[in-house]
Amino acid sequence: MAKKATTKGGKIITAKSEKFLEKYLNNASPTGHESSGQKMWLDYIRPYIDETIVDTYGTAVGVINPKAKYKVVLEAHADEIAWYIHYITAEGFIYVRRNGGSDHQIAPSKRVDIHTPKGIVKGLFGWPAIHTRNGGKEAPPTLKNIFLDVGAKDKEEVEKMGIHVGCVVTYEDQFMLLNKHWYVGRALDNRAGGFMIAEVARLLHERKIKLPFGLYLTNSVQEEIGLRGAQMIAERIKPDVALVTDVTHCTQTPMINKIEQGDIAAGKGPGITYGPAVQNNLLKRIIDTADDLKIPLQRMAASRATGTDTDAFAYSNAGVASALVSLPLRYMHTTVEMVHKQDVEDCIKLLLEVVQRIKAGEDFKYF
Repeated sequence: MAKKATTKGGKIITAKSEKFLEKYLNNASPTGHESSGQKMWLDYIRPYIDETIVDTYGTAVGVINPKAKYKVVLEAHADEIAWYIHYITAEGFIYVRRNGGSDHQIAPSKRVDIHTPKGIVKGLFGWPAIHTRNGGKEAPPTLKNIFLDVGAKDKEEVEKMGIHVGCVVTYEDQFMLLNKHWYVGRALDNRAGGFMIAEVARLLHERKIKLPFGLYLTNSVQEEIGLRGAQMIAERIKPDVALVTDVTHCTQTPMINKIEQGDIAAGKGPGITYGPAVQNNLLKRIIDTADDLKIPLQRMAASRATGTDTDAFAYSNAGVASALVSLPLRYMHTTVEMVHKQDVEDCIKLLLEVVQRIKAGEDFKYF
């Protein structure tokens, strides 16, 4: 018989925590330069944890029960896509390279923040006016033709601003609450996950829930360029279990092929993934818990890899029982990423209860 659900019903995201989410999303934390966001996240969870870890490359961990031998990871990734300055022309225009999976097609006319040793310098992605382009033979945006304009007369003036090759560029778009039910902004992939695991820490503390194992709330860096932060921290923590959060595509909007991408809808519950990296018995625990809580789940199948930090944890340390809980998201890797508030609530409730159902020493045997 399944354990009786202990997670209380009703809304669990408070006005205070929602303010943190807004501040957290508005802060830039591009891959390789996540430090300001990591400090903000640790400051938020510090009252609810016993110990912190920050590794060499910036992955941040809040630990509950650090002396316990059995270790459970609850993970998200902290980094967002961005651009690197790659080339500055004599005339003062700037060309870029991707830092992660940045979308060249959305760049034209976007305002940006250029992160320099002197601070933020404002700029924009320029684009020729429609009147000057050649009708049906227009060139689409590509990495070869998108460029930054900082209002400089030449390369020398650009460099006097503190801008140099290697500076990171992020979009300046800000958080928005849309139609009362949707969080909108850049970097919901996956700072929404960082928010969710932080809320689990808060709720465990406020409800005085004691765990019989060490819980490692892990906000990994460098996921967007190959799961690198998770690979490093998995070797350091050496967990017994890893519950990973990330976003997944909501496939209900125009121009998405459900045959290729699956049938997932924002507002209809968390997503779970079937695939080699997902340990079947841990996945069953998540499904049973969702059933008990009456939280709807949506199912996905991974071809080989999940493409998330689940893969890094699963294949570390001679194998770690790992599973993935995904938040449906619209318009991934744009400045208007959207998630439904109810899905965020349901993910938090589900993770909070699954954590409580894990027993110290449990090995989730394959058979």
